[in-house]
Amino acid sequence: MRTLCSSTLIGEFFVIGFAALVAMKDPDLSMGTVWTVSGIAMVLCVLLCGMVTRRSGVVLGWALQIALIASGVVVPTMYFLGAVFAGLWWASVHFGRKVDAAKARFAAQAAEGGSASADAV
Repeated sequence: MRTLCSSTLIGEFFVIGFAALVAMKDPDLSMGTVWTVSGIAMVLCVLLCGMVTRRSGVVLGWALQIALIASGVVVPTMYFLGAVFAGLWWASVHFGRKVDAAKARFAAQAAEGGSASADAV
């Protein structure tokens, strides 16, 4: 799960950065505000890469997805990109857990098979 979720978060890191560049062109927003909000979101993406194996990391990831969709208020394209990344986040969590369960099963079978062959010798 860690690899899939981290890949999604790093992709979001770049999308948030590019969206900040677009948001800077809005005359109603100051550059400081845009980069403060975007910077916090970008740092959160990187920090969440280390937390995705915990339940709180996944919950914060969902909160980030909601914020990414909500950023469409400032940059309308983010409605679409936020929805795409929310779908990627769901797939990363869903299929990542399946991969982790399969790895655990294979490791248990290998350990079981290894001890059986060692006993036979």
